[in-house]
Amino acid sequence: MYHLLYGALYLLSLLPFKVLYGISDCIHFIMYRVVGYRKEVVMNNLRIAFPEKLEEERKKIASEFYSNLCDSFLETVKMISMTDKTFARRLNGNFEVLNELYATDMSVHLHSGHFFNLEYMNWGVPRNTSFDTLGVYMPITNKTFDRLMLTIRKRYNSIMLSAFTFRATFHQYKNSQYLLELAADQAGFPSTAYWLPFFGKLAPFVTGPEKSSRLNNTAVVFVHFYKVKRGYYQADFKLITKTPRETARGFLTKAYVSYLEECIRKTPANYLWSHRRWKWAYNEAYQKNLL
Repeated sequence: MYHLLYGALYLLSLLPFKVLYGISDCIHFIMYRVVGYRKEVVMNNLRIAFPEKLEEERKKIASEFYSNLCDSFLETVKMISMTDKTFARRLNGNFEVLNELYATDMSVHLHSGHFFNLEYMNWGVPRNTSFDTLGVYMPITNKTFDRLMLTIRKRYNSIMLSAFTFRATFHQYKNSQYLLELAADQAGFPSTAYWLPFFGKLAPFVTGPEKSSRLNNTAVVFVHFYKVKRGYYQADFKLITKTPRETARGFLTKAYVSYLEECIRKTPANYLWSHRRWKWAYNEAYQKNLL
């Protein structure tokens, strides 16, 4: 089944970008206008995040979000046959921030959000730096698609670690010079998460990115990646600290949430709004983790 899927998508990936984006436009119309895939979730998230905007403005952001989502899917398919030269033109960034840290023998924890196109970033870091790049991923239930995504993500020798087995496997690399990519915007379990205002409403955030950075005392870098024009992306890296152990509890998480909100306000349609960002309701039982 894997080889059949790979072969079919490989043939699809050979189509020019112009044709693929035409397909993306059709999928966008069906998802947004016809099926309304998770549209209620998207619109509810946007109402919480942007109460000051008119409903028509939020609908415009939602439509652009679905367009970006569809583009991201077809761009990922294109990656199956994409040449290195083509990819080099489609993602730019200030990778010197990371390379300067590599030159000082430091390891790095890179805190990112669910921006488009995340798969380009999975290639961009190992391609443009000398780090052993570790990526934490959530396995896909369908084993065939999971294998396909791992094949794509490993092209530039990224080491992919399942979120389910991360604690058991990460120890193999923590004493080497590495860069660990972490999705710092994940919602945590409400009883153990840090609770912070996110667009003015309390939301839980995973504690792992901060705790891991402080435990291993690695440099911490935040990144915002976003679409410059259709098919072309920019990654902006920002060094936060080289000594996370010297920061107070909650400092890195609060700094990241503030940074995340700032990035989303700059490019609101570039964020993954189809996940319920305010799924859990805060109550006093969580007060010990209120930052």
